[in-house]
Amino acid sequence: MNVYGSIVLGTLMLSFLLQVVADLLNLRSSRQGLPDEFRGVYDEDAYSKAQRYLKSSTSLSLSEASLGILVLFFFWFSGGFQLLDAMVREMVHGEVLRGVIYIGALGIARSILDLPFGIYRTFVLEERFGFNKTTPSTYALDLFKAVVLSVLLGGPILWGVLSFFTYGGELAWVWAWGVFTLFGLLLQYVAPTMIMPLFNRFTPLEEGSLKTAILEYARSVDFPLQGIYVIDGSRRSAKANAFFTGFGRNKRIALFDTLIDNHTEEELVAVLAHEIGHYKNKHILQSMLLNMITMGFLFYLLSVFLNNRELFDAFYLEELSVYASLVLFSLLYTPVEFLLSIFLQMLSRRNEFQADHYAVTTYSGGRALLDALKKLSRSNLSNLTPHPLYVMLNYSHPPLLERITRIRTSLS
Repeated sequence: MNVYGSIVLGTLMLSFLLQVVADLLNLRSSRQGLPDEFRGVYDEDAYSKAQRYLKSSTSLSLSEASLGILVLFFFWFSGGFQLLDAMVREMVHGEVLRGVIYIGALGIARSILDLPFGIYRTFVLEERFGFNKTTPSTYALDLFKAVVLSVLLGGPILWGVLSFFTYGGELAWVWAWGVFTLFGLLLQYVAPTMIMPLFNRFTPLEEGSLKTAILEYARSVDFPLQGIYVIDGSRRSAKANAFFTGFGRNKRIALFDTLIDNHTEEELVAVLAHEIGHYKNKHILQSMLLNMITMGFLFYLLSVFLNNRELFDAFYLEELSVYASLVLFSLLYTPVEFLLSIFLQMLSRRNEFQADHYAVTTYSGGRALLDALKKLSRSNLSNLTPHPLYVMLNYSHPPLLERITRIRTSLS
């Protein structure tokens, strides 16, 4: 095995083992007693249920990750990349079409491998803990829609990227970056009105005291509110959420119906104030710019390692190709992606603190955010005492106790 193979093998194993260690430490950390902050929100039965849910979901995630890395190593060291390449070359002669089929076949194989875990998670684990509301027909229809969207949206993008790197010369990465960025922006613009409604029904919030309270708050902070929508999340899960999506004329705030059913008006406005805080602090713009920069860096690195003979040798591939370069580079990129994800998670947690601060300092019922967060943690069976290593690797939001401490500081 050459140096490239050793780097990929080592980083894949290291990241996998680090996640296993983080999961085990997280389980041990969860055995602490109920934090005093949550007494009166949780009883002992509810807290015990949250701990059992964490243990069950962690076991499933570890099983899925273990099987995934074992299958990857078996496919790699048994010459699977070369075998698939030989089959595709025999079937198809066009380089770009060959690449779409090659990468598509790998994607389909990965989806098939993940499917049993998704079914078990939804209809066994989530059902056992009272979350699942999805019927088999809804699950199958969602899966079908996702596949169709992957083909209709992902196919042309993959075709374009492969075409640029096949025929675009030294500046191919610049052209690919530009087109990919424009497509991503267009997708974010149309997703709230054309894509997300394929999976959930978005209903304008009906007239009443809640809508009045939200509009009054939005006016008080000069937020141009185009629409407040209720999502029929209860068709699929008992979990609750709220989010801000889109930009320009298509930006909207969405509330799960499960959130509305279980929270007071003050709590709901406080949650909306948090989402508006992301907009006011330019977190959405920040995320878009970071994604653009990251993609540019990724495409540049891809151009550097394109058709690298040693990289192909590490995976037992005989003939060079742009499409196989793309697959192999995605594996070589693992250590960069791992470190980048840690930084992005840290930045996301900082942004959540800022959005909390904005909510409690601009809304007169700011203390209601504390109650809303506590209720959400109980209804979603959140882990109240996560281990710091697990937080560093996986949390886009700060641990709830840390958020509560910061909120109390902002209110004092």
